[in-house]
Amino acid sequence: MENWLSAERLHLLFFNHTFWINSLVVVLGTLIIWWLLHNIIRFVSNRIAHYSEQRHLRITGIVVEILRSTSQLLLLIFSLLITLKFIDLPPSWSVAIAHGWFLALILQLTLWLDCGIRLWLHSLLRDPLHVRNPVTTVILGILLRMVVWVMMLLAILSNMGIDITALVASLGVGGIAIALAIQTVLSDVFASLAIGFDKPFEHGDFIVFGDIAGSIEHIGLKTTRLRSLGGEQIVCSNTILLQQTIHNYKRMQQRRIVFKFGVHYDTPAEKVRQIGEQVKGIIEGVPNTRFDRAHFLAFDESQLTFEVVYFVLSADYNTYMDIQQEINLQIMAALEQQQIRFGFPMRHVTFTGGVLPRINLAEDASSTAAQH
Repeated sequence: MENWLSAERLHLLFFNHTFWINSLVVVLGTLIIWWLLHNIIRFVSNRIAHYSEQRHLRITGIVVEILRSTSQLLLLIFSLLITLKFIDLPPSWSVAIAHGWFLALILQLTLWLDCGIRLWLHSLLRDPLHVRNPVTTVILGILLRMVVWVMMLLAILSNMGIDITALVASLGVGGIAIALAIQTVLSDVFASLAIGFDKPFEHGDFIVFGDIAGSIEHIGLKTTRLRSLGGEQIVCSNTILLQQTIHNYKRMQQRRIVFKFGVHYDTPAEKVRQIGEQVKGIIEGVPNTRFDRAHFLAFDESQLTFEVVYFVLSADYNTYMDIQQEINLQIMAALEQQQIRFGFPMRHVTFTGGVLPRINLAEDASSTAAQH
């Protein structure tokens, strides 16, 4: 009896003209709508690409790539769901179609966001004007993409009627437990992100912190590696590194130089008065410098001390040393020309309370020679 009824239903369905007409409408409508949607997306993306080439805008290029990455399968599903609106369906199908709309839409939005994040981070790494840390960029991309896909999954589960409160609470408790277990590693990871965003230093910068000085070779997920002046590699934790006061000499636009020299106490006051102006002329005549001041500073123990301040208009240390050497040599030549001697330590010893014995240097020299 049941087999007869099933066969009768199949016979009625097979010879039901409405069923075949609806099926034909669905197939043809789906293909036509898919073709229209595909061409609309291609037309819009081509127009945006043409505008982007004229304006040289990076963001519009990313939008073009996002549109061109549209899933053709999901586009076909959208076309099918649109076509189903034109035929009569049982009321029980409305809930399934509504879920289908939501699933297809949320999945396509997630794919667009994922593609946009990847293209944006890739454009950051290719930016010639700003050199970014690739490790930090990769970490940021992974975190953003994880957030997007987790939010998509939770939205789908919530749309299907599943209570996600307990799931979110479990994820929170599990995340806290994992964070406590690997808090040292996580602190270094977030320190690496902080270095990438705040940029206290970048690859190739010469930094000094504490008693360590060196050039940045690599900024990693957990550590930063430097090459010291002695040649050895220094590996430092990112967290510990950010806790230090860092001197970044690569970003120094100019170098303030303070140096002193002294002349002999026998130098007349009139010549001492002229030394400052002579030093000013010497420094102003050396390229890549800006003179600040030169003063007779103090009466020190063995010299009349001058203090000189000037700026080297370059951060390169070798350039500074070449300039300082040239200034020193010209100061020596100028003082020699005026017969001014440099000051040097001197001691005057006074013997009181008796008579010094006479010393015959010739006799002492002859006796020493006879002994040998």
